[in-house]
Amino acid sequence: MFRSLYTAASGMQAQQLNLDTVANNLANASTAGFRRRRLQFQDLLYQNMVMPGAAATQQTTVAAGLQIGLGSRASASEIIQLQGDLSSTGNPLDLTVEGQGFFQVTLPSGETAFTRGGAFHMDAQGNVVTADGNAIEPSITIPQGATSITIGSDGTVSVTQPGQTAAQQVGNIQLALFANPGGLNSVGKNLFLATTASGDPVLGTPGGSEGLGQIEQGYLEQSNVSVVDEFIQMIVAQRSYEANSRVVRAADEMFQLVNNLGH
Repeated sequence: MFRSLYTAASGMQAQQLNLDTVANNLANASTAGFRRRRLQFQDLLYQNMVMPGAAATQQTTVAAGLQIGLGSRASASEIIQLQGDLSSTGNPLDLTVEGQGFFQVTLPSGETAFTRGGAFHMDAQGNVVTADGNAIEPSITIPQGATSITIGSDGTVSVTQPGQTAAQQVGNIQLALFANPGGLNSVGKNLFLATTASGDPVLGTPGGSEGLGQIEQGYLEQSNVSVVDEFIQMIVAQRSYEANSRVVRAADEMFQLVNNLGH
């Protein structure tokens, strides 16, 4: 009976983490470029009372055995890489990747981070940066007084300056592709860092032969969180937590009966 208490407790802890994941998904339902996470579970060790395949007699073996499980735990939080909905903003520096790929930005530490959030801005020097001031990589500078900014589907950035009719190319946006984007390290602020699990980034031109998506100007990719699905997951987590708590209560009542046998 002690075993049932610890087994049920492990299930309650796992569902608590599940609810934490659902809460984070719902909290970021309006975060541009956010990727929802899904918690994965695995069962724990088994206590072998009778080993499957053990000898029953000299001629026969045990067909099924007797194994008692010791609960479950959260094993991973998978990043769901489905594309979010696109919303038109009309802002020339709002960009989205239609397909696979990440924008690259340079952190103050010099590290390169990756993001799907394409809400870019210009700083005082005309550099294209994120809301936190992290410059896009390769760096792009918009000349002062530019009357229009055009970003092609292949990442070509062109501007028109006063008194000129021909557009002037000022840079190119490159995208990064990972063999395992689910292995990226989430560090907040819509940013990811490469890890050994994700592999090294493969850089290329948007829409190129590497399988990278195209860039759409004037659009933002919304979070891929489905509020309906998250509410369903929340109900499932709540009911599973409740079921495990009832196992704890049932085991406690059985202990109480045992303790009262001598009275």
